[in-house]
This record gives sequence, structure tokens and C-alpha cells, in this order.
Amino acid sequence: MLTLSGIRKAYGEKLLFADATLQVNRQDRIGLVGPNGAGKTTLFAILLGQESPDDGKISRERGVTIGYLPQENAPVSDETVVELATAITPEYVRLRRILKAWEADHPVEALHPEEIHDDVHDRFNELGGYRLEATAKQILAGLGFQEAALDRPAREMSGGWVMRAHLARLLTQQPDLLLLDEPTNHLDLEALLWFQEYLKAYPGAILTISHDREFLNQIVGSIIEIRHSRLIRYRGGYDDYLAQREAHEQQHLAAFKHQEREIARLMEFVNRFRAKNTKATQAQSKLKQIERMEKIAAPETEDRKLDFQFPQPQRSGLRAVKLENIHQAYGDKVVYRGMNFEAERGQRIVLVGPNGAGKSTLLKILAGVVIPQQGVRTLGHNVKAGYYSQYRVEMLNPERTVLDEAFDTPQRLTEQFVRTLLGCFLFSGDDVFKKVAVLSGGEKSRLALVKLLLDPPNLLLMDEPTTHLDLSSTDALAFALDQFQGTLIFISHDVYFIRTLANHVVHVNAGQLAHYTGGYQYYLDKTKMASARAGLTSPGSTQSRNTQYATRNTQHTPRTTPANSPVTAQTPSASRKDQKRLEAQQRQARSRQRKERQELVQRLETEIQQLETLQTELIAELEKPETYSLPGRPQQLSRELLDLRERLQTITTEWESAATQLAAIDPQEL
Repeated sequence: MLTLSGIRKAYGEKLLFADATLQVNRQDRIGLVGPNGAGKTTLFAILLGQESPDDGKISRERGVTIGYLPQENAPVSDETVVELATAITPEYVRLRRILKAWEADHPVEALHPEEIHDDVHDRFNELGGYRLEATAKQILAGLGFQEAALDRPAREMSGGWVMRAHLARLLTQQPDLLLLDEPTNHLDLEALLWFQEYLKAYPGAILTISHDREFLNQIVGSIIEIRHSRLIRYRGGYDDYLAQREAHEQQHLAAFKHQEREIARLMEFVNRFRAKNTKATQAQSKLKQIERMEKIAAPETEDRKLDFQFPQPQRSGLRAVKLENIHQAYGDKVVYRGMNFEAERGQRIVLVGPNGAGKSTLLKILAGVVIPQQGVRTLGHNVKAGYYSQYRVEMLNPERTVLDEAFDTPQRLTEQFVRTLLGCFLFSGDDVFKKVAVLSGGEKSRLALVKLLLDPPNLLLMDEPTTHLDLSSTDALAFALDQFQGTLIFISHDVYFIRTLANHVVHVNAGQLAHYTGGYQYYLDKTKMASARAGLTSPGSTQSRNTQYATRNTQHTPRTTPANSPVTAQTPSASRKDQKRLEAQQRQARSRQRKERQELVQRLETEIQQLETLQTELIAELEKPETYSLPGRPQQLSRELLDLRERLQTITTEWESAATQLAAIDPQEL
């Protein structure tokens, strides 16, 4: 469908591509990765014909359509949201304008003469007609637009919503090839999950730049990395790419070391014998052999593993922050009415829910940035709150350098440590000597993030912290926050980031908070009405547990006498009567053993069933909003749940051991 061969592109002395090749087939799903500045966006510009390569060839099948979503700043005029989403071609827009003019009884003179012809309706229907609008509305709804927003002028919307409308236009258009530059940047978590499912069934090919590894794992079937000015292709998702790249690097390193040893061996011969007349010819031959070798480039010394010890905040009291009876509205829109919330020290809470549900408002109230119209916000003992959101860039001094601004912290840190951390967030080399005033918005955000990590508060509130970060920087941030010993409450649409950090999920919707006392997968399981025991019979069923373990163990264990059973001594002198007596004793011993094991298994299963019932009750109470209106009750329930889970794990281990021993006693031998 689309082929690039021998592409070369440079800007001055900076070489982006040298002999780069790429082939995109129909229905390919490709992720494009590489460090910032490697040339990802330039490659898109070459594919779109906006940039010309210095050398090489681009070929495209006739009639192939390409749709492009830029990272930001897509154009918008006076059209409504739904009109923007259906602007699939200039012809469709023109025909729709004609029909709307006719429907509104506008004078025909208002139209150009060439726009007036009899087949307007026919051609409009050929291009999709009003069916296209129904499709666009479904896509807009999936991307988070409310029905009331569809007829609003798009220019009245924020930049993020305009980008969503442009994304809806591309999905409505369904080009043969989608070029998506960071398409998830402007999506909340629910819109992102809908978008992922939509792309899985998309009929065309997809080439996407993304810093969201979970998105890449879900969508793509291959990864193209820009490295050494070439395009290197790996099969599978992002995690597969990491594994394959690691294997290739090890092979490269082994080949490089082998060649270095061979060169050293040859040079040793040359140095020893080049001065001897009898060996000079051989020595010269060895030198020529070295010269003829195709030299393997030395592996890059890049180390992507971080090993920092970040400064830790002062320890706070058990309760970090509490909200009581919060009322908040913006005009006629009521966000919260009587809302209660509480977080304990050490919790890592992610706020999820549809866009506009009130997640950012909740975060701002917790941070003290927004003072609620009614209700009380109480910080715990020794709690210092820090808020990471858009206003953060205003706290930077524009006259300082990046390095000086990073050093503006009460922590005593070495320059090497600070510069290493700055490097993880894309400030490398002489970049650290740039003035803050000349930084882009994304660079200022990253610098503010570095400052926050160098002197973290013990209550950290973060709104979409991975925006403007590439994959390695996201890893650095996740690594830092994983070491963080305070309380973290954050909003993110990066599923990998959420899975790495969150141990508690709060779903925000229509002013209501639903608490899930577990990580992101636990939240998904609960919301999908699934459980870890799906597909099994009743968890408390003795029969189900015995059957599972008896089946599992007897499939791999031959029928043997238990190790602690008496062994029959077969001697020639043993009488028939003695033999029968010994066999009867053995049967009785095995029978007692089996009965004891059965009783133990049944007792443990009863206790497990009781603990599981209690666990369900505790979780159900924790997920009720009214629980959080009772002082101290959520903390008490959380501690009880933690103790219960530990007890349940211990009892389950005992049951597994007893059930295994029971299965080893063959009832046919009793």
C-alpha cells in the first residue's frame, strides 16, 4: 500500500534518516517509537508529502487515502462540533452547505452558479449523506462528547476537545491509512478504553506515534524504532519489542566482543613477529585480514535502568486528608452535593471516571486550590500537600537556568544526581544551561516535575503527570513515585502508569464516589461483574475444592502408599493369619489418616468460606459512599480487610497442603 526505500533526510549536520526503508500493508497496526528529536513527526511529514526526502523513493498505491491527526493545534473555524466531525472531504462540506441553504430557504443567489445543479442530493447521498452524521455522533459519544455539545461551535471548545472532534472526523472518514501522532494525549481514561476497542476493529491500516505503552500493547502488531538513522522493525506489541531489542543488543554485544578478541589475537601476532624476517609476510597478512573485516560498531552504553534514591518527605499522621459534606457547583452545574472523602498515609489512589465528572475539581479541593462552597477540608498531622497541574509552570523563575532552577530546593543534593534526574526528563547536555524563559510549555512542565521529585510533599496530588513525557521519562516518573513513601492521589489516562502505582481506585461519576480497595485490575474485575473465581463452583463447596486438588495431584502422582503409613513386611515365615492382621492394621491406619484429613479439609474450608463471606461484606461496606461520612470507619475497615486477607492466605495454604495429602490416600486401598 505504501513503501519508502532508501530514504535520507537531514537538517544541516543533524542526520535523521540514512537509507531508511518502510513498508505499510493494508490492515497493518504499527507503533512508531524513538527518543524525542529522532524524526518521528518528520517521517509523518514525508509520508504526507509535506516534506521531501533528500534522497530515496516513496511509492503509494493509486487511490489510497491517508488521514492524519497531529499532536496538537489542528485547525478549526466556525463549524459546529458535529459539522467538524463530518467534514470528511471538501466536496461533502460544500454539498452539505448547499442543502442547508436550500432547507433554510436562503436565496439561490447566495450560492455560486456552479454549485447549483440537479444531482446535489444524489452526490451527497453517495458520499454518505445524513447517515454519516449518525455515525459521527456515535463516535463523538464514544470520545466523551455530551449530546448538548454537538451543536456548539468548535472554536468555543478547549484545545483538547477540538482534537477529539478532529479524531472523530478521521474515524468517520475511515481512510485507508491512519497516521496518529500521540492520539491519547487529549483523552480521559474512559474515552481511551473506548478508542482502543474501536481501533481493534478498524478496517484500515494504522501507524501511530505514542508514549503510552499499554495503548501500543493493545493496538499494534509491530513496532518500528528509529535508531541509528534507520527504521528497525520488531514484531508484536511494545513489551515484545523491549524483549526482542534486549536480545538483539545481547547478540550485538557478543558479536562485538568476539570480533574485538579476534582483532586482539591477530594484533598480538603482528606485534610479536612483524620485525622478524621469517614472519614479516605472515604479520602483514594478518594486518590485511584485520583491514578487510567489516567492523561491528560498539554497542551503545545507554542504561535504561534507574537506580536512584529520591528524597523522602516527612512522615505524616495516619490520616492524610479528609473532606466532609462538600458542596461545589459552577453556575447551574452541580458537581458535588454532600460529598465525603478520606485518604490515609501511604495510599496510592487513582481517580477515574468520564470527562467532566469532577475528578480535577476533587483534586483541586484536596489541594486547597479550590475552596468548596460548603464543607470542610482537613489535613492530617504533619501533612504538606503539593499539587501538580497546569498552574505549576508559573512557579518557575524565567531568569534562571534549568540546572539552577532544579537546584532551588532545601534538599542537599549533588550536581551529578540532579543532572542525571534532569536527563531522565529529557534535559541532557547543554540543555541544562537553557534559560527557563525559552523553554516550551512541555519542557516547563517536565522541569516542574523534576523540582517536585527533588523535594516532594507527603501528600502529592497530580493531574495527568505523564503528559509531555516520552516512554523513558514515564518510566523514570513511575520509578520515583514507586519509591515515594507519602500519600499519592492522581488522575491519569496512562493504563501502564495506573497499573504500576495505584493500590486504590475511586470512580467519580455524577457527583458520586465509588471506592475500590485494590489496584486497577481489581477495579476492572469488579466493574465487569467478574471475580478471581469465575467459572468455578461455589467457593465454599467441599466437593469443588477436593475435586480441584484431587484432579490436579493425581494427574501427576502415581498411586503409592503414603510415606508415613506402615509398610507390609513380606517374609516367607509369615503366617496367613499374621498377614491378614497386618493388612487390616494398615487399612485401619489409612482409614484414620483419611478421616483426619477429611475433617481437617472440611474445617479449613468452613473457615475459608466464613472469611470470604466476611471479606465480601467488608469490601461492600467500603464501596458504599455513606461509609466515608463516619469518622474513622474507612480506616478501621481497611485494617480489618488487610488482616483478614493475610489470615485467608494462611488458611488457604494450609488447606492446599491438607487437600494434597488427602488426594494421595487412595480410597480403593482402604
